[in-house]
Amino acid sequence: MASTPWRASIAAPSTLRVCRCALMAALALALTALESLIPVPMPVPGMKLGIANVVTVAAAFWLGPVDAAVVLGVRIVLAAFLTGQLATLPFSIVGGACALAVTLAFVRFSSPNRVRLAAMAAAVAHNIGQIAVAVAVTGTPEIAFYLPVLLVAGIAAGFATGTAAQAVLDRIPHAHATADRGKRVRA
Repeated sequence: MASTPWRASIAAPSTLRVCRCALMAALALALTALESLIPVPMPVPGMKLGIANVVTVAAAFWLGPVDAAVVLGVRIVLAAFLTGQLATLPFSIVGGACALAVTLAFVRFSSPNRVRLAAMAAAVAHNIGQIAVAVAVTGTPEIAFYLPVLLVAGIAAGFATGTAAQAVLDRIPHAHATADRGKRVRA
C-alpha cells in the first residue's frame, strides 16, 4: 500500500516543521512570561487575558492538530516549571486541552475565516475545563458560581486573542490555503 505524502511527513518530521513548532512554542512561552509581568486588575483571582493563546489558535489553523498540541503542551509544561507554579499544571493542561479541542473542531468543520469565533469558543471551553478541575481538586462545587463571570470574560478575551490570531494568520503566506479540510499545508 502506497503511503501518502501527508502520512510520510508525519512519520519523519521535517526540519521546517520542527523549527515552526519550536518558534511558535518559544513565542507562546515569551507571551506567557510577558503577561505575568503586566499587572491587570481582574474581578476573579487568577483571571488573565491569555495572550499566549494567540499563538495556540494560530498554530491550530496554520500548523495542524499535532503541531498545535505540541506547541500548547510545551508552553504549558515549560511555563509551569519556569515560574515554579507546578500546582497550576492540572488546570492549565485540562483548560488548554479543552480549548484546543474546540479550536481544532473549528479548523476541521468551519471556514478558515472563523478564527475569532473559534478563539471565543475555545476561551469558554478553557474556563469550563478549569472550573471542572477546581471543583474536582477542592471538592467545592460552589466554585462553579464563578463560571458566569469567567464565561463573559472568556468571550471578551477570546475576541481579543482571535482578532490578533486572525491578523497573524493573514500575514503568513499560505496559512489559509488548505486543499483538504483539517489538513495543514506543508512547505
